[in-house]
Amino acid sequence: MKSPATARRIIETLSEQYPNADTELHYRTAFELLVATILSAQSTDARVNLVTPALFKRYPNAAALAKARPPSLEKQIKSTGFFRQKAKALIGMAKALVAEHEGEVPADMALLTTLPGVGRKTANVVLGHALGVPGLPVDRHVLRVSNRIGIAEGDDPVQVESQLCDALPKEIWTLASDVQILHGRRICRPKPLCDRCSVAADCDYFAHVVSKEDVKTDDARRIRTSRR
Repeated sequence: MKSPATARRIIETLSEQYPNADTELHYRTAFELLVATILSAQSTDARVNLVTPALFKRYPNAAALAKARPPSLEKQIKSTGFFRQKAKALIGMAKALVAEHEGEVPADMALLTTLPGVGRKTANVVLGHALGVPGLPVDRHVLRVSNRIGIAEGDDPVQVESQLCDALPKEIWTLASDVQILHGRRICRPKPLCDRCSVAADCDYFAHVVSKEDVKTDDARRIRTSRR
């Protein structure tokens, strides 16, 4: 893996490519972001943003959501997918907030991850964006981008989170996640658009895969030309 200094420079370069990087989920409070992030599993932020305005109007806080009837809640969130499991998680999460935290979202990883439906990624999203606590959410985009570039190694989100947090200062943990998520959505896709990438010169994938493929293509062209 690359050195911490190189990793930080790469994140800073990506932040220049995405100067307004932030979560794309719409929210006003930590509670709303927690709900939206739970809904975003196996869905898109755009789809969740279509659902949450009406949802938050009906359930503006944990106390209201804790009293939700599953069939009614399921109907409201159906378009986000896995709506039965998500409804169960949302109601359980809200009940736990009311019973254990006076309805407030705790600014603590250990406490957040005891809530139904809340894993480390969801907790890190809420901590870093709504509660001012350093957090580095690792989703499929962060896994792909960090491994391709070479600033992390492995397919375990917890291990990759640990590697990135060790390499980067706390004050840019959330930014590091945001820029890699946007990069993974827009440029470093499963089939990457390397010609549009601001960190291609530092990228292991570009050096070891793309460049070699380019060389093979050039060699094949020369061979075809020589045979004419």
